[in-house]
Amino acid sequence: MHFDKLDKIMRLYETNSDQCVLPGMYMIARIDGRSFSRLTKEICRFEAPYDERFRNIMVETVKHLMQCGFRVIYGYTQSDEISLLFHRDEDTFNRKLRKYLSILAGEASAKFTSLLGQPAAFDCRISQLPDPELVINYFRWRMEDAHRNCLNSHCYWMLRKQGSEGDAAAKQLLGLSIRDKNELLFQNGINYNNLPLWQKRGIGFYWRSTPKDGFNPQTGEKVITERQEIKVDFDIPWEYRFDKFLLDLIDPQIFLHRETMLIDEPRTDYTTGGAE
Repeated sequence: MHFDKLDKIMRLYETNSDQCVLPGMYMIARIDGRSFSRLTKEICRFEAPYDERFRNIMVETVKHLMQCGFRVIYGYTQSDEISLLFHRDEDTFNRKLRKYLSILAGEASAKFTSLLGQPAAFDCRISQLPDPELVINYFRWRMEDAHRNCLNSHCYWMLRKQGSEGDAAAKQLLGLSIRDKNELLFQNGINYNNLPLWQKRGIGFYWRSTPKDGFNPQTGEKVITERQEIKVDFDIPWEYRFDKFLLDLIDPQIFLHRETMLIDEPRTDYTTGGAE
């Protein structure tokens, strides 16, 4: 059979299940580490519950993903996961999901592996969101998860370092309220309020323009040019300030109508109690 004819036939089997994200939908990729508990605790033996070496590798991996060919307007990482918000009009690969999923997982795995010096793998999924309110809620969700992970991890590893076995430490924390966990930490010399914000909220990434000295070879004059660079934010704003910040990135005009779009609900307070 002639190659062109064979190629046309076989590509039908390869692409018949292709799905494309509809125009106008916001895409957020969540890239998650695979078997990272074993990698971080047994193979590399990072400090628990948080290790700045691991954090720095995740930071560099996010920065790499924001520069690998897609229009990413906001990045976020906490623990071993990364979230990327694409520009609403991003249309690389005609918005084919399989291309985003495979490329982002592969790029994250390759970058992290090269920095760590050990094989590491990530998987990827895409949330397709129809409006900015759900985009805001997505990142609220991930930041609440960061808070929960931070509180639980500090409690668990404090008990482990005091000599408790893994099962015993987990059992001791079972059923404790947020207030109880805060008090447990405080009684053992750890004030949750004083923990670094990047542990409690995660780390944000966005593009910003910065002035740079340049030179015009035609006139011989010095000029000021604008350069796009990635800002790494270890102090993510909270609640209303974060909503405004993210909406301004998506579309500054949207924020003018915020009161009719977003309904603020009380958020869990991980320092003074609140519901689990």
